[in-house]
Amino acid sequence: MNPKIWLSSPHMGGQEFEYVKEAFDTNWIAPLGPNVNGFEKDIAIALSENVEVAALSAGTAALHLALVQLDVGYGDEVICQSMTFSASANPIKYQGARPIFVDSEPDTWNMDPRALEDAIRDRILLTGQRPKAIIVVHLYGMPANMDEIVTIARRHHIPVIEDAAEALGSRYKGIAAGTMGNFGVLSFNGNKVITASGGGALVSRDGDAIQHTRFLATRARDAAPHYQHSHIGYNYRMSNVCAGIGRGQMAVLADRVAQRRANNQYYRDALRDIEEITFLTEPSSDYFSNCWLTTVVVEHPKVTREDIRLHLEKDNIESRPLWKPMHLQPVFDGAPYYGGQVAEQLFNKGLCLPSGSNLSESDLERVTAGVRQCFE
Repeated sequence: MNPKIWLSSPHMGGQEFEYVKEAFDTNWIAPLGPNVNGFEKDIAIALSENVEVAALSAGTAALHLALVQLDVGYGDEVICQSMTFSASANPIKYQGARPIFVDSEPDTWNMDPRALEDAIRDRILLTGQRPKAIIVVHLYGMPANMDEIVTIARRHHIPVIEDAAEALGSRYKGIAAGTMGNFGVLSFNGNKVITASGGGALVSRDGDAIQHTRFLATRARDAAPHYQHSHIGYNYRMSNVCAGIGRGQMAVLADRVAQRRANNQYYRDALRDIEEITFLTEPSSDYFSNCWLTTVVVEHPKVTREDIRLHLEKDNIESRPLWKPMHLQPVFDGAPYYGGQVAEQLFNKGLCLPSGSNLSESDLERVTAGVRQCFE
């Protein structure tokens, strides 16, 4: 059997071990330490938007603490993009709140501003209260239509959380994804553009909010010689060892984004003549995607995205359907949904191709040959 081609595997840069070794040599093995501080600074510099950063144990933890600080609680409603991974919506339930799902727009596959406006107006009409927050996702690295979404949110006085877990290195009108809302969420899971073995970060221009995030994430211990707590706290801080991996990865972030964009262009060129395959494409020069995953929609009378996935699987190549929308997930059965069928159609017809920055040209040739065989 041919060697395995993964969808998106970790890709080390070479400096990671130096930071990890330093953590071992200085016995900074417990959570927090110089690598955590350095990683937070590295991320803030890379985002370059006068933001502050709290390094945490996961992107989900970051989203959860954003909701906590926006005072989302039992009975509240939070609007969330339906076309996303479940981690975008799960923290809403952690807080006892109700998710309100919104469809995608066809060009970015992200939150549809018109459906968002409809959802806000209808929830106010039905409940007499505004939703507590809006969670918009930069899907597969493609920035959302932030101008319209932020304008709508401000008109209704609703804070915005950007789930930029898939979008480190992406920009909208030159502004880094994750820095345009009240809070931004990053992920350093093993399959992301860069990894810290795991972990995530919460980003904000509000320095006090980030300081409070750090406090909450370290069990909310009061300033006392004994363990005293006036707030509910969480064990959400990133370890100094993982942060060391992250610091090494930040040194190659630009290279990793460039390689994933190069993979995307390779697939476009190699499959250009198959009219039934279309790619998620930057709608204009306002959008810069890190191309975390190269994604396609298959519209053919006889060949489905599942035919392609299974054919690639036989050759030991990992691919994956697009995210199943949250409003179709059993765990969120009965949650209100606003919009049409864009997200549902994308799920039915969409496929993620192998996109790791460590793919070789022969890997890419093997993937495209497998796809082409399905149409021959």
